[in-house]
Amino acid sequence: MVTIRYTGDALWDRIERAVQKVKDRLQRVAQALDAAGVPYAVVGGNAVQIWVAQMDEAAVRNTRDVDIILNRDTLPAATRALEQAGFVYQHVAGTTMFLDGPDAKAIDAVHVVFAGEKVRPEYLEAVPAIDDAETIKGVRTISLESLVTMKLTLFRLKDRVHLMDMIGVGLIDQTWVEKQPDELRSRLQELIDNPDG
Repeated sequence: MVTIRYTGDALWDRIERAVQKVKDRLQRVAQALDAAGVPYAVVGGNAVQIWVAQMDEAAVRNTRDVDIILNRDTLPAATRALEQAGFVYQHVAGTTMFLDGPDAKAIDAVHVVFAGEKVRPEYLEAVPAIDDAETIKGVRTISLESLVTMKLTLFRLKDRVHLMDMIGVGLIDQTWVEKQPDELRSRLQELIDNPDG
């Protein structure tokens, strides 16, 4: 049995706070790394939001965490910069992350992947270089081309949903299939052929 604890304005306030926390976390990360001169690029759901919003802000989907690319050799400098901004470094089960404070959960973290490395050995493509990014609204965001390749490489349910969002607003179309590595083309074609899943 589910117990409803929040209704009305209290519920909307919680929803707004949850969305704002992620936006604030992203801004703090960007500001800390920029100030320290540490190269990075935003990927994941936040990068999708940034690209989709340029086409149709009504199509933007919320995300619950922040994902970034770093060069592995800049991890010590990134750690110093982010710890000064209140984040706490953790490396758990092969995952590098920065918790948003000492009492934060992994869901409230900044997750790191490393440029030029595969997230998992079985993945078809490595993480792109961070110099394949552009600054949009003050945040270094991975290029659309690299974002699409990353999403096709991961191809989890949320990645397929993000790709369908990008197809839905016209960021990706049939011409993109040939731009992808051979092993990823069928994945993109499948989504273009079946945009409603």
